Amino acid sequence: MDLDAYVAVHRPEWVRLGQLVDRASRPRRMRPAELDELVDLYQRTATHLSVIRTRSYDTHLVDDLTNLVTRARAAVAGASDPGWHVLGRFLTVTFPLAVYQRRWWVLATAGGSVMLSVVIALWIVNDPQARAGVVPPSSVEQLCRSDFASYYSENPASSFASQVWTNNAWVSAAAVASGALLGIPTLLVLLTNAVNVGVVGGYMAGCGQSGQFFSLILPHGLLELTVVFIAGAVGLRLGWSIIAPGPRRRLEALAAEGRAAVPIVLGAALALAVSGAIEAFVTPSGLPTVVRLGIGTLAWAGFVAYVVLYGSRAAAAGETADLDADHGAADLAPVV
Repeated sequence: MDLDAYVAVHRPEWVRLGQLVDRASRPRRMRPAELDELVDLYQRTATHLSVIRTRSYDTHLVDDLTNLVTRARAAVAGASDPGWHVLGRFLTVTFPLAVYQRRWWVLATAGGSVMLSVVIALWIVNDPQARAGVVPPSSVEQLCRSDFASYYSENPASSFASQVWTNNAWVSAAAVASGALLGIPTLLVLLTNAVNVGVVGGYMAGCGQSGQFFSLILPHGLLELTVVFIAGAVGLRLGWSIIAPGPRRRLEALAAEGRAAVPIVLGAALALAVSGAIEAFVTPSGLPTVVRLGIGTLAWAGFVAYVVLYGSRAAAAGETADLDADHGAADLAPVV
């Protein structure tokens, strides 16, 4: 099939569907024949989208046509409560789909970060010269004896949760936004985080406190670090869209990645609120270690399952992670 000819033949139908979707914002002004035409063109365009998605590497065309079909579906089906509709779409489509579409970047970022932390920890444990030179011995003794554990309990839990959430949400947002600078600041954030975890873990293991280290960091850290890896992956992909934009111009590629990054920043803030609450109320609590680890593991597993389940479902349905998918004729410009 000649894809260019296929697009040229059906483009007028997409233009007409866009016009009818715009008119559908005031359905009382539409004639019955126009309503029937809207439904017919929506069904046809959904078929066109399925054909093009399997044969075209033009992601810009696929994204714009997906937006058109999504808006047409909303116009045909209607929405009883736009506010709840937007929130529901964000939680069940926009955020999980945006993360799911970047899952390989997230896995690569997580794998690289964890590997670096392990290497640094082993270096600290097995190299006496490094162990004596990276951190002064007096500080190491203080860290092992009290500082690491007291960090989680020296402030009231409610204020500590707020402080942790604000800091982590800001770091995650900065890691994403700074990706526009070719991803270099994002990479530095990830490296700093990995080095810090590795150094502290190495010294705690070196003084025989590896059990305390993992029992305190894992309950909240499983979810918290996962969100950091997601933010880092999004920032790195944002920078890569400038280096290797594919068939699109660099500005177009950057804008597309930037739009997809917005829901991830918002969703990351919600997930970090959960990890912050665990860090403030569960990590330093008197609960048995197995219970604290169980709570952290359940929160992490629930988040991962939520992203995979809803993200894969939205991807299979041809949904888009664009926050503006249901609004604005401007989204149709590249198609029209």
